[in-house]
Amino acid sequence: MLLQHKNIYIVDDDESVCCSLKILLSTFDFDVKTFNSAQSFFNAVPNHEPGCLVLDIHMPGLDGWETQKRILASGSKRSIIFISAEKHENAAQQAVKVGAVGFLQKPFEGQELVDLINGALDKTNEQL
Repeated sequence: MLLQHKNIYIVDDDESVCCSLKILLSTFDFDVKTFNSAQSFFNAVPNHEPGCLVLDIHMPGLDGWETQKRILASGSKRSIIFISAEKHENAAQQAVKVGAVGFLQKPFEGQELVDLINGALDKTNEQL
């Protein structure tokens, strides 16, 4: 039996997004922690802690792309799903190209996010 890691980290500078996603994902039995900046995430979550990161692209300080580069450079195997309210041409392709498991344009259906997270966690758990 595989060990299930259901840690979800939401990093978005919009408090309402963090709150609504935490409520949604908690109903699916995920252990959800929210952060209003990439730096607060890095300060609180050890690099080796498994899980899936739901990461906004546009944030003050470290943006989503820079945060993802820092995570990869650290050697972390944590999965990343990018989200954004702004229209991005080819953002989904760019997200996958840089190693993310997906990209969702806000607003998105909750089930889309849950499906991406479950796929990412299944893949991570297979590698353990």
